[in-house]
Amino acid sequence: MADQAERTDRRERPGGAPPTATLAMGTEVAARVFPQDLRERLTKSVELTRQAPLSGSLTTPEARAALAETEILITGWECPPLTAEVLAHAPRLRAVVHAAGSVKPMVTDAVWDRGIVVSSAADANADPVVAFTLAAITFAAKGALSTAANYSAGWPPFTERTGVDARTIGVIGASRIGRKVIAALKTWDTNPHILLTDPYVSAAQATALGVERVDLRDLCRRSTVVTVHAPQLPETENLLSAGLLTLIPDNGTVINTARGTLLDTEALTRECGDGRLNAFLDVTHPEPLPPDHPLLHLPNVLVTPHVAGAQGSEVRRLGEYAVEEVERYVSGAGLRGRLQQAELHRLA
Repeated sequence: MADQAERTDRRERPGGAPPTATLAMGTEVAARVFPQDLRERLTKSVELTRQAPLSGSLTTPEARAALAETEILITGWECPPLTAEVLAHAPRLRAVVHAAGSVKPMVTDAVWDRGIVVSSAADANADPVVAFTLAAITFAAKGALSTAANYSAGWPPFTERTGVDARTIGVIGASRIGRKVIAALKTWDTNPHILLTDPYVSAAQATALGVERVDLRDLCRRSTVVTVHAPQLPETENLLSAGLLTLIPDNGTVINTARGTLLDTEALTRECGDGRLNAFLDVTHPEPLPPDHPLLHLPNVLVTPHVAGAQGSEVRRLGEYAVEEVERYVSGAGLRGRLQQAELHRLA
């Protein structure tokens, strides 16, 4: 049975009027995430308090007027934090549907204290990250960075070439994305051996995932490719420390699409600068790196500007997911992306 707080069927409202909703995100973000056809679909379930999204501060008179009438707030990138001050002017607010991934920068304790339902489109944002990670794993296993860098000096001899088959791949974190990466790797006919480290995964759960559960030191020691999918928490800062990086076999590769603080940037720079390790980094610490940072100029490192998640043509999927969540909420069905405060500390 759906949670009673989610039951907002139109038939239970005076006159059968639809719930009111407001978009709160950057103007350009709204245009890409919610193109016209999705806006039209959305208005079949809710009545928008305004056509343009609330962008910028949520404490202006204009924003407060809209929030006063809002029952469902549909948020996205560039939405400011929902503080107690903001919520004080949103007395009717019952649900926040986030058309993006992490809600941590936006959802404050005040949201949970009010009992407001929170949903995220993180599932929709995950698949592009998984695709990016799988591509990086393939490039890493084939030594693409080093062979590309040395192309003009001559192609590698047949006996020095590497492949994807029978690789040991270490996955740090059985997060939403980590689990999807594991599931995708299990479909490959390359016979990968997958190691997993995650303090919240039991032996039985690891068996169900089809992986070998190990500690982080063992994972680093045995993996030729290490891919990071843990959340950013105080206890995960520099999770891949200098000492652990030294355990990764020579010519191993580190892939990070999670958060830059999860690994020791200076230590990784030394390892890659010596040519011992390779890296694919979609996130860094600091972010962005200064233009003269060595990682940006090493031939065995590929640094991308946080593009693994939904980008360009992919962001529409976030809007589709959010619209579907609103439809489920209005009909009283359970939300696919509903979050609980207790689990937030384990999420990205």
